[in-house]
Amino acid sequence: MIRKSIRTSTRKEAIEITSMVEEEIKGIKNGIAIIYVPHTTAGVIINEAFDPAVAEDILNELSRLIPYSDKYKHLEGNADAHIQATLTGSSVMIPIESGRLLLGRWQGVFFMEFDGPRNREFYIKVIKE
Repeated sequence: MIRKSIRTSTRKEAIEITSMVEEEIKGIKNGIAIIYVPHTTAGVIINEAFDPAVAEDILNELSRLIPYSDKYKHLEGNADAHIQATLTGSSVMIPIESGRLLLGRWQGVFFMEFDGPRNREFYIKVIKE
């Protein structure tokens, strides 16, 4: 298991971590990479990495659908972040083929921050074939 640290700089943020994952799978011919985020107000997704506007659109729509202020019972002030993290999920699995992540042409892996800025972490587990 590989533990990676990341520092987020705003309350809502999508940080592409594809290169961090690729660095950790060097030397693995075939297998599966599992990326896991152990936080209740952050998540991980795979989506388009070519145009940064896509990640911005995702964050904006999640904020529109789950606004910061609503009639939440959770009084800590970050109920929206918990709900958004639930929708994005806390893990993704990516096949490794011939030493490379088997992502689509435009795809990348994003750490999704919903309650920053914070020092965060994520884990990478590689299962070799």
